[in-house]
This record gives sequence, structure tokens and C-alpha cells, in this order.
Amino acid sequence: MKLDTDYLKSELKKQVSEQRYIHSIGVAKTAKELAIKYGEDPYKAKVAGILHDYTKYWQKEKMAAVIKENCVLSDDLLQYNAELWHGPTASIVIQEKFQIKDQQIIDAIRYHTSGRENMSMLEKVVCLADYIEPSRDFPGVDEIRDLANKELDTALLAAFNSTIQFLLDKKLTIYPLTILARNYLITEEKNKK
Repeated sequence: MKLDTDYLKSELKKQVSEQRYIHSIGVAKTAKELAIKYGEDPYKAKVAGILHDYTKYWQKEKMAAVIKENCVLSDDLLQYNAELWHGPTASIVIQEKFQIKDQQIIDAIRYHTSGRENMSMLEKVVCLADYIEPSRDFPGVDEIRDLANKELDTALLAAFNSTIQFLLDKKLTIYPLTILARNYLITEEKNKK
């Protein structure tokens, strides 16, 4: 069953700031474009892009409660920066709120902030779209956009490298799934040679 994306957008608008709404629509558009380019379902990419930040502005306590109530989420998540929480919590909330049962969409939303080992194509597309959508403006984003037009895994690896370097520079903890995702991409690249 396909959901009306205009309805999803209107529901998202009730949850996030105007700037975050613009970002989410940019992610949906970019994810759809990447999906078409790399042979993934553009509708699923668009839906995941629209909803990926659905719980971004929820109170930490509310997100923590969702994490604690759902054993499918990693218990250690609460030990890391709350900026990571909205992906996993949104992946839970959208299932009930919108009756989304498609595991690919759920996982693309869940892992869009952290990545993970052996990401599906949809997960890669949404994760990278979140990083490079048109309203993003930070040093190195244009290079990663260029890479995304040539080779998805190379662009995603560059995005993970950039994120990890940012966290290192700020002396912040790095969620282990992000390191595992990066290492997996490196291993995959070596195995192609």
C-alpha cells in the first residue's frame, strides 16, 4: 500500500521547524534521485527521506522513553549523543503513526544518522541524501556531492570520514555503528580489487 507523500509532508510539518522541513524535503528529493541513479525504489527513498527526521525535535526524555520501550533498539544508544536518537525513534514511531511495515523504509530511517555494516542500497541512498541535500552547506559537501554522482559507496565513505573527523575534532564520542559502517565500506572496496 502506497502512502500519499503529500499527507506525509503535512504530518511532518507539524513535527519540525520550517528549516528542518525544507531539509527533509531536500533529502526526499535527493534520495529519490540517487535511488533512480543506483537502481533502488524511488518511492521508498522519497518516503524515508520525508520521514527520516520525524522525531528530531522531540524532547530527549520522550525519545529516551521510546528507546527504552523498544527492545529492537540498541540499549547502548542512550550512552551516546542524543543527536543519534531521532533516527531510531522515528523508525519506531512511523510504524504505528503511518502503518509503515516495509522493513527497508524502517531501516533506512533507523540508520540514517549512524550507518551500519552491510547497509542496503536504500539505507545508503537515504544516509547520503541526508548528508548532501541542497540546503547543506559545510566544507567538503560539494566534493561529496560530486562523488555521489560517480560512485555511491565512495561518496558514503567520504561522508562517514567527514563525520568521524568532525567528531574527533570536537572531542566527542563516536557511535560504534558508524565506525563499523566505515570499515565495512573500506573492506568492500578492497575486495572489489
